[in-house]
This record gives sequence, C-alpha cells and structure tokens, in this order.
Amino acid sequence: MPLRIKLPKPYQRIKPPGDCMHEECGVFGVWCADDSIDPAEAAYYGLFALQHRGQESGGIAVVKDGKIDYHKDMGLISEVFKDGLGSLTGARSAIGHVRYSTTGDSHLANAQPLVISSKKGNLALAHNGNLINAKELRDDLENNGAIFQTSIDSEVLASLIAKNGRNGIIEGIKTTMEQLKGSYALVIMTPDQLIGVRDPKGIRPIALGKIDNSFVFASESCAFDTIGAEFIRDLRPGEIIAIDKDGLKSYQGTRAMDTALCIFEFVYFARPDSDIDGICVHKARERAGAMLAITNPVDADIVAGVPDSARPAAMGYAEQSKIPYKKALAKNRYVGRTFIQPAQGKREVGVSLKLNALKRNVYGQRVILVDDSIVRGTTSKRIVEMIKLAGAKEVHMQISSPPIKYPCFFGIDTSSHDQLIGSKNSVEEIKKLICADSLNYLSIEDLLKTVEGAACNFCVGCFSGEYPENVDHLLKCGKKNVLD
Repeated sequence: MPLRIKLPKPYQRIKPPGDCMHEECGVFGVWCADDSIDPAEAAYYGLFALQHRGQESGGIAVVKDGKIDYHKDMGLISEVFKDGLGSLTGARSAIGHVRYSTTGDSHLANAQPLVISSKKGNLALAHNGNLINAKELRDDLENNGAIFQTSIDSEVLASLIAKNGRNGIIEGIKTTMEQLKGSYALVIMTPDQLIGVRDPKGIRPIALGKIDNSFVFASESCAFDTIGAEFIRDLRPGEIIAIDKDGLKSYQGTRAMDTALCIFEFVYFARPDSDIDGICVHKARERAGAMLAITNPVDADIVAGVPDSARPAAMGYAEQSKIPYKKALAKNRYVGRTFIQPAQGKREVGVSLKLNALKRNVYGQRVILVDDSIVRGTTSKRIVEMIKLAGAKEVHMQISSPPIKYPCFFGIDTSSHDQLIGSKNSVEEIKKLICADSLNYLSIEDLLKTVEGAACNFCVGCFSGEYPENVDHLLKCGKKNVLD
C-alpha cells in the first residue's frame, strides 16, 4: 500500500533573511525493492521533513519504465506539488531536493534535482554543499566543449561525473571526488541504481535508512521518522553507497586526513529530533545551555529561549542553573516564507509579526534569554526591546555558540564579513548595540564539549577563521558565490 502519512507542521524560523545563517539544501532518495511504498510519495513526505534546510525551491525526480521523469518549481514542497504528484507515482526509485541558494541565483533553472544526459545514459542528481573550486572546474569543462544550463556548482559536479563515467558511474564518482574541493552530500539516480555520496571530510551530513525491503538516503534522520523508516547509520566521510536490484554495496572514495562536520548542524540547522554522526541534536543543544549556565551564571528570575531552535539550550540552562524555565515569546505560526519581507529599515515589523512578548510571564522579571547565535544583531535588538517594553526589569542574553566572525564557504549562506556583527565588535559592544543588560557567548572549546563522542571532528571556521580547506582565494576577493 502507498504511504499515507499525516503532514507535520513545518519547522519554521524566526529571523528574517540577512539576520540568520541559512543552510543550503536538503537531499532525499529512496530505492524500492517492491510495491510496498510509492517512491515519489515517500520523497514528498521526506522532503517535507527536510523543509527547514531550504525553502526557495524543491523537486522530485523518479525512474519509471527505465526513464527519468521529474517535476520541480519555486516555493515550499507543498506549493511545488500543490496539484499532486501526477505522473511521478508508480516509480521504482526517486530522489528529491529542497534548496536555499548559496551559489547561483534563486530561480527555476537552478532548482534541483538536476537531470542530465550523457553517452552512458541519463542521471539525476541532488546536492547539498558548496564546491570551492567550482569556477576552475567549470572553466576547464567549458574549454573542452561543455555547455551549462544553470549557474550552480551542482551542475559542474554532475557534468564531471558524466564525463568521468566511461568505466561505470562508481568509477566516475571516485574520479570526480579526487577533483573536488569543498562540501557535498549527494543522492544520484540512474535508471538502474540509487547512489549516496558524502564528501571526504564529512562536512555535510547524509544518512542511510531502511523501510521494509527498501533503502532511503536523507540529509537528516528526522526524514526517516516521517515515512516510518529505520535509521541504519550515517555515511562515512568519503563513502559511496550504491543500491540496485542486487542490494546494497559500499565503496570508499577519496580519503581525507581529517574530518570536519559542520558544527552549525548542532547549533541551528538540523531539526532537534535528528541524530547526526552519533549525536542527538536536541541533547547537544541542551548540553550547550547547561555549559552556558556553568561558565556564565547570571542572577535572574526566569530563563526563556528564542523559538524554536534555542529552546533546548534554554531548557538546559534552566535545569543546570535551577532558575525556572518559562516562555517569554509567543510565535505566530501562520507567518511563513510567502509573507512580503520587510525592507532594511523596517525589519522590526517582520519580527513583531512573528513574535510577541508574553507580558504576564516577563513583567517585573529579570529574564535570561537564550538564543543559538547572533549574525547581524537586528533581530536580537528587537527581541530585547520587545521583552523590556513588556515590563521585564532586565534582559540577559546568553548565546549557545561563539561569536560568528568569519564567512562560510562550505554550503552556508552567511552574510559578508562586513555584515557579521561579531567580526567588527567586541562582546561588550554587541551588548550595547542590542540593548541587553548582559551578553555571554559559549566558547569554541565548550561548544565542542557538547558533541564529544561524535564519529567526526568538526569545522568551526565561522568562529575561528580556520577552515578545512584553503579558501584564501575566496577570502581575498570577498566572494560568496564561488562561480563569480
């Protein structure tokens, strides 16, 4: 029987564009050994669970009768498939993608999955990550006659796999991995195979699951829960897993000297109900809050968290400090991505439409307000003002990550160096700018303690300026789009 699953509520964000760190994409893939589930329907629900990773565009590609069919469009998954799955149903395998653009403009031509044709046949590809040598690779391909239809690095990757696949797609992927620099979690589909790939440093996550006799790939394990699949394990850095009618095979691609999983998966990006490389996201955030309470104690009456990603940290702070946890902010869950975003000078209007202070909880109270990060500071300032206007005596900001001082080039759309409030201001200066009574951050060392025991080491480049790959050429020119 096809899947029939009640849709969960979308995992929404509060901060407006430019005042938060945007994850790039979510990927999903499913190979069905029988007719127990419908791949397109499974992909739809899986992408719905990954919607927080990208809200600009989405799509699904399937293999049906030996051919690849697909549909993609701008908007949320519910908008892309507002008229149903149509001809995509009844397939044997499917891959899907939700996108937030980091390289390439936000328009339909850059939506994924990408479907390309080559002498060796057709393939569809969905990519989460960022190639820092994409321009050099693209220039070389164009000099040898390649023609590109998009402005995204994912097409460079797909073209390389097709070009290098003379001895089969697995060898093509291995050869391509030797040429790539940067981050990538991939699902690739051919008429007779489904393949998952993780970059050698494990910067971006991807996991393997199983439902009955069918296998599933997803950026996060929460997608498995949505479709009733069992989590098997995370792909190892540099691993290639291929699934076909004969079952599952694992191959080791390029190896790296060290691993560097993005630490921001645990700070903000991933859903709290996901497990990544052996660490529960919710527990890591709780530990971050507890660590804040130990290293930065504050005398106050209540602890509150900025919805939604900071709530586990606030709960951890409250439990460790023995200060009561209360909600200080109510969230309007009916303001989504389609609402017209306010202009620069009116960002506070957008925050007010999404959040409102709970006056009965904060009036006359000294409030510890926990948030996961401060990027520009616009939202933090407005929230502090909102709580004080509601009658709070004091507002003490506690941030469950270090100051963000440096841009990211590995699949996260951070603001430019000049717009990062932590890059040009001291903690004391930031405190004054956001009008807080005190401000404390978690140190890099303490943040890493919250994910001890993980199967990977971590990239903390946005905090330290030390990256897992050499990015001097990008820092020098100040470009976020590696194809510029």
